[in-house]
Amino acid sequence: MKTVITYGTFDMFHIGHLKLIQRLKKLGDKLIIAVSTDEFNELKGKKTIIPFDQRAEIVENIKGVDLVIPEKSWEQKIEDIKKYNVDIFAIGDDWKGKFDFLKDYCEVIYLPRTESISTTEIKQYIATSKHLKKD
Repeated sequence: MKTVITYGTFDMFHIGHLKLIQRLKKLGDKLIIAVSTDEFNELKGKKTIIPFDQRAEIVENIKGVDLVIPEKSWEQKIEDIKKYNVDIFAIGDDWKGKFDFLKDYCEVIYLPRTESISTTEIKQYIATSKHLKKD
């Protein structure tokens, strides 16, 4: 049985998130998603719209996701790989090369992002959309 793990914020869940999860599930038999906590996102300089508990609940209810765990720090990845007997660490290719150090513990795969969609772009669109602003 092959176990796959990924990490992410999964704020404002969109089709790019869904496509990523579908691709991840095809890599193995068990899929673990580590959802970044609000506190960890603050440390990364990220502001989330949806609170952690809601983001985790959304992700754990997506078909193909077998387990959701909290991501609390950068350092936990090696511990998680060992704890859950992970065979594949996979993440979007915007992180290409950043997690190569995990190759000592499992296979590392960088997957292409879904084109024309990102949470950052959605947030920017909302922030700058005149039709959404109150007069």
